[in-house]
Amino acid sequence: MSRQPIRLDELDTVGAVAQLSTDEARALVATDLVEARPESPGSWRLLPNGRVGAVRVGDVQVEVRPKEKVGLAHLLFLLGYATDQGFRPELVHGEEDDDLWPALAHSLVQSVTRALSHGVVQDYRTTDEALRTIRGRIRFDDQIRSRPGTLMPIEVTFDDFSVDTAENRILRAALRAMLRVPRLGDDVRRRLLHLDGRLDGVTVLPAGAPAPNWVPSRLNERYQPALRLAEIVLRHGSAKTGESGIQVASFVVVMWKVFEDFVTAALTEALAKVPGRTQAQLQAYLAGSGDWQRGTVPMNVDVVHRDAKGRPVVVFDAKYKVASATGQYANADHYQMLAYCTALEVPRAWLIYAGGGDTARVRKIKNTGIDVVECPLDLSRAPAQILERVQLIAMIATPDISIGRANKGS
Repeated sequence: MSRQPIRLDELDTVGAVAQLSTDEARALVATDLVEARPESPGSWRLLPNGRVGAVRVGDVQVEVRPKEKVGLAHLLFLLGYATDQGFRPELVHGEEDDDLWPALAHSLVQSVTRALSHGVVQDYRTTDEALRTIRGRIRFDDQIRSRPGTLMPIEVTFDDFSVDTAENRILRAALRAMLRVPRLGDDVRRRLLHLDGRLDGVTVLPAGAPAPNWVPSRLNERYQPALRLAEIVLRHGSAKTGESGIQVASFVVVMWKVFEDFVTAALTEALAKVPGRTQAQLQAYLAGSGDWQRGTVPMNVDVVHRDAKGRPVVVFDAKYKVASATGQYANADHYQMLAYCTALEVPRAWLIYAGGGDTARVRKIKNTGIDVVECPLDLSRAPAQILERVQLIAMIATPDISIGRANKGS
């Protein structure tokens, strides 16, 4: 009989006690989702380890959920949008099941089903082979080098119209990865197998192999949502048999990195119409002679918008943290914002953090002309509302070169 899933909040400091073998506890710890502290023989206290996601070790399932009650659809949206700003929440359906694995499998099935609804996309693939008949172009240099004085077989290069494309390999790899997850329902497993069968003739990538590169185009346009989701599954998911023979499936993400990547991508898009350019992870220097572009004590600023002359005009920093019990934000983050503004000669920094509400708070730093704006971004809201909120922040943060004024001048 399978055990009940163990569900934890990522901020949980108490954890949950579970009956586990030593091998099961070690396998859980190896996924980096949780810590496992021995309580008594066969009993372990599980605590979040700074990540969110779900792990199955044999018949044990542990889930760690984001602090803002972010559901799977929201999480997939944040992950997908950071890679492709065309990724939208309606492209995934992750709320069908409280259990992450069936929900993720259903999302993948529905997305790939839509991608293949008008048939499997084919494309020309360049192939090098040694054949007994001439096909395509003869590779004379290779023929002489590998078979001097021999006429057969012939080294040739030809273009083949095939289903074995990078896009189809990615989809099939994600389907196969999901099929390795233990204890999925029979219905979703049948649908995964059916879709895998439709991709017959497509090379099966070895488990853990990197996904091939692909380029968005008109030909693969209907594939793109499924490809983004498949890449998320392959990048953050794993299904294998551990050293002790226990089946392990994991989908684990570092939430602060997800939040930082999403905010960076969303701000960059929102500021695209503002004159100048937006730069992520701008390297600047806090100390030493010269301007911010040279010196000592290097810093990497999350997002900086620079005017047409290249001068920084506003700084943004994303923090996936929680305010203290008194509602105050971490002092160290204000020191960091002050350092950014001082080095870059920028009067205002926006500290965007994951939290509820709409009210921004301005902190005027004493004896300086610098303001730090604490601005919440509520991840529990609909993805479209989250994007609207980021766009509003971008517009307010650049009042002198605002989006509206930029549009008037265009």
